[in-house]
Amino acid sequence: MAKETNKAIGIFDSGIGGLTVANAVSKLLPNEQLIYFGDTAHLPYGDKSKELIQSYAVRITNFLLQEQHCKAIVIACNTASAAAYEVLRDKYKGVVPVINVIDPMVEAVIADESIKRVGVIATKTTIASGVYSEKFNRRKPELQYTELATPLLASMIEEKFYNNEISHAVIENYLSDEALKDIDALVLACTHYPLIKQEISAFYNHRVKIFDSAEVVAKKLKWVLEKEHLAASAKSGTDVFYVSDFTRSFEKTTEIFYGKEIHLQQLRIWND
Repeated sequence: MAKETNKAIGIFDSGIGGLTVANAVSKLLPNEQLIYFGDTAHLPYGDKSKELIQSYAVRITNFLLQEQHCKAIVIACNTASAAAYEVLRDKYKGVVPVINVIDPMVEAVIADESIKRVGVIATKTTIASGVYSEKFNRRKPELQYTELATPLLASMIEEKFYNNEISHAVIENYLSDEALKDIDALVLACTHYPLIKQEISAFYNHRVKIFDSAEVVAKKLKWVLEKEHLAASAKSGTDVFYVSDFTRSFEKTTEIFYGKEIHLQQLRIWND
């Protein structure tokens, strides 16, 4: 079992936004080695078919398991979680735990009895998938649910417009929408959004509970590793960050999501 605990955690995303999840994991679980794969050659996943996203997710997971020997997989992408989680869960059941970014958020919200009306903000693709509404309606039908697509936020963050007048204005414009009126909690259903969590909380005068996917998923991973007796007692290797297509701009942008600039290694795991 000690040998298993020394293995790395595999984290993947359609790009580098999932580095917010990797950062949260590294802070909460400093003894764990991380291997990150950003599928930058195929982003955005939002305009791909469900079947194609599933094929990408399976190929990446095979790489993380067979070649990198990871002990757990984290899907750090809402689109990939919606399209491919069940496929990966069933394919690798009994092999490794697979964690997505959607279910831990839903579980955290429905466990809080003080929440009566929850709002969800996300990309157009995530909202259109209906995945959050389906899960909330099925698991806690008495919970009032509302949602809003906020397509400008991710690109705004990638261009480093956050914690300034421009981001304040965009955030205020979105959150003032009638759809989010009188909410008790807000789910940030995009891995970019943790970077504007404080701005969003400030808009609500800190009276609305904000659910941050990076933080929630890191806590869920910690619980799973402890439950499965897979938690590492000491770090066994350095963290590695792969992308399927490298540009210098991607590498510079990592500082936004990971808190510091990291070195990206290009690795093509398929031919297309």
